Amino acid sequence: MSFQGEIAALSAACLWAIASVVYGRLGERIPPLQLNLLKGIVAIALLLLTMVLSGEFFPSIAPIPLCLILLSGIVGIGFGDTVFFASINSLGARRALLMGTLAPPMTAIGAMIFLQEQLNLSAWCGILLTILGVAWVVTERTPEDRGRRGEGRQGGQGGQGGQGGQGGLSSRATTNLWRGIGFGVLAAVANALGALFSRAAFAQSVMNPLWAALLRLSAGVLILLIFTSAKTVLKSLLYRQNLQRLLESPSENLISIAEARRSRVLIAIIFAAFCGTYLGIWLQQIALKFTAAGVASTLLQTSPVFVIPIGIWLGEKVTWRAIAGVIIAIAGVGLLFYLK
Repeated sequence: MSFQGEIAALSAACLWAIASVVYGRLGERIPPLQLNLLKGIVAIALLLLTMVLSGEFFPSIAPIPLCLILLSGIVGIGFGDTVFFASINSLGARRALLMGTLAPPMTAIGAMIFLQEQLNLSAWCGILLTILGVAWVVTERTPEDRGRRGEGRQGGQGGQGGQGGQGGLSSRATTNLWRGIGFGVLAAVANALGALFSRAAFAQSVMNPLWAALLRLSAGVLILLIFTSAKTVLKSLLYRQNLQRLLESPSENLISIAEARRSRVLIAIIFAAFCGTYLGIWLQQIALKFTAAGVASTLLQTSPVFVIPIGIWLGEKVTWRAIAGVIIAIAGVGLLFYLK
């Protein structure tokens, strides 16, 4: 009995976990929007090279499916990946990836509403189980959060000043947590909408999955380029009198470009894009081709499991509650797909 599809799905999930950890480190230097843009450009270059080497030519696609796949890229990649990177910056790769398990239940609910797909009682139980598992983990106070409160106590020696410093740092930690949760939910919603648009496009046409991936990435990168350019023009209009100083100042875009030119940062971006986007897409399609869709979809959601040993190896303290929450969330995804 061959397990080619299952192995491919688990390999894709592992690569996504590794790439997410790398993106988390890159996020300390490069803002989410610019990081997403750089990642998309690298992935498009790799996909184009693959198309040239394999002799794949642009397929004939009807206007409606083409618009749907492009819209999928704008929402799922242009917006979804950007807020996902922002979530990693606030929550860390482990909890941000776990937030991603909310996407399959959201996709199932969206398919029920817009595509008239039916969900039975077991599927609804799976959705509830996934939400509970995610909520149990992301609301846990991590050692890093407790460390921030400890710093507040040390930095606030001296009566009311100490209490104020402790309260301020604790408040900032709580705000950062909820900001990360908000970004994670937005990423899950965007990915769910992107999946619905893609599913609708595939239902109306026969499209090579690699071409679909290339079109989605291109649409996502294009909208990011438009947004970044509009942002730069707006800054120029707002600071017209100091345009020269603006161009010479370390603005967000210029910081990103300068950081990307550094060899170590550039290598990290290429590595993460190659593993997480390029190879991830290949292995995802292999998994969907050689095993049942429910099995593949569930195994592809196991990235939070793989990121736990990576986090431990990097010195992160992972509690049994975090491990149990991951297992509960993935069990919910499995219940949703197997008994849908």
